[in-house]
Amino acid sequence: SRSLPSLRRGFDSLHPLHFLPGVDSISTDAARMPMPPAIKFVLATMLINAIGFGIVIPVFPSLVMELSGGGIERATAIGGWLSFTFAAFQFLFAPIIGNLSDRFGRRPILLGSLAGFAVDFLILAFAPNLLWLFIARALTGMAGATNGPAQSVIADIIPPQERSRWFGYIGAAFGSGFVLGPALGGLLGEIDHRLPFYAAAALAMGNFIYGWLYFPETLKAENRRPFDWTRANPIGALGAIRKMRGLVLISLVYFLWQLSTLVYPMIWPYFAMSRYSWSNGLVGASLAIMGIGMAVMQAGIAPRIVRRLGERRTAIWGGAATVLCMLGLSANSVGWITLAMMPLLAFQSLVHPNLSAMMSRRADATTQGEVQGFASSVMAIGSILAPLVFNPLQAWAATMPDDSPLSGVAFFAAAGIAALAMVVLSFTPRAPVPDPVLERRGHAAR
Repeated sequence: SRSLPSLRRGFDSLHPLHFLPGVDSISTDAARMPMPPAIKFVLATMLINAIGFGIVIPVFPSLVMELSGGGIERATAIGGWLSFTFAAFQFLFAPIIGNLSDRFGRRPILLGSLAGFAVDFLILAFAPNLLWLFIARALTGMAGATNGPAQSVIADIIPPQERSRWFGYIGAAFGSGFVLGPALGGLLGEIDHRLPFYAAAALAMGNFIYGWLYFPETLKAENRRPFDWTRANPIGALGAIRKMRGLVLISLVYFLWQLSTLVYPMIWPYFAMSRYSWSNGLVGASLAIMGIGMAVMQAGIAPRIVRRLGERRTAIWGGAATVLCMLGLSANSVGWITLAMMPLLAFQSLVHPNLSAMMSRRADATTQGEVQGFASSVMAIGSILAPLVFNPLQAWAATMPDDSPLSGVAFFAAAGIAALAMVVLSFTPRAPVPDPVLERRGHAAR
């Protein structure tokens, strides 16, 4: 027991958030205070999950081709069904996980998720056939349904007027992970395309140990509520959500936005290999460039934009810029121009954190986990549909000449869906807890 404090100090000295600028403290109306350990853990979890997620993207097509014995076209189709399996399980389990976190607290749910991720990546590393890939994706969907509890930690601790900033730092952590993950995955994949899965498992287990040492419970006993199976499913959760003003429309925006932006993880490796003949390393480098842009946007630029425009208008402007970038990707057939465009994709990171903040304003202290869990479930519906939309489009586009406009049809479809999301967002009603930025500027809060 006497070695525990020294073990904690050792882990703290290696804390990954030391590499994220501007997130070492929390501002309040009176002063700045050190970041609570719970927030550190959530941000570290998002960072390491992003590394684990991104590290396998460059090599996943190679693993699927090895186990299926087919080419890139068949791997694209199989990859779509693997993504569908992941999303279906996340859709089913997100409301359950969110309600469990409202009943038992955030700590046991998040730690269990990390343990599940470690097991999942080991299964992927040892998978002897496609069946094991599908089993691993199902387990990832169950473990990955904890995005709601993670965001609920922010809502437990941070006052409403600061939440968009800290949801933004979750995006910055994810973006930083996307810098390290694909780059590392591309390098390790040049040695062995299964090696990144071992690295991802080690990262997940390391974060589990860190959370076990550091992560305190954030949900107060008086804010816990009994677990209710009638609410712990997508249909029952929808009935509860409909009673909260504006949540149905924001949930629809969540769905459309998730569907559109999933075009990147669904098809990017297949798209880049088919259209530009990029290697594993170059695919990883391109995603790392996008991740750098996301991290810089969230850590340094986004808070200033939100202070000036408010949450809703920031999301709309970020969405509009993303639509233009998607249209650019659909039209361009030159590899180096696409690489130059990758930093501009950071504008998409202005949308999700502000949607999360707008949603958290419409929930009370007892329903944050349920609301964020429902949001994860809605996003999972987008994840279910994305491989059914984008992967068949990309499999067909892979048969087109590289300079054909049709070779970028998946990104053209994604741009249309993202534009529709922004139209819906423009009609969201006023939040019960107003956006203080717009209140100070004399505008109606949305």
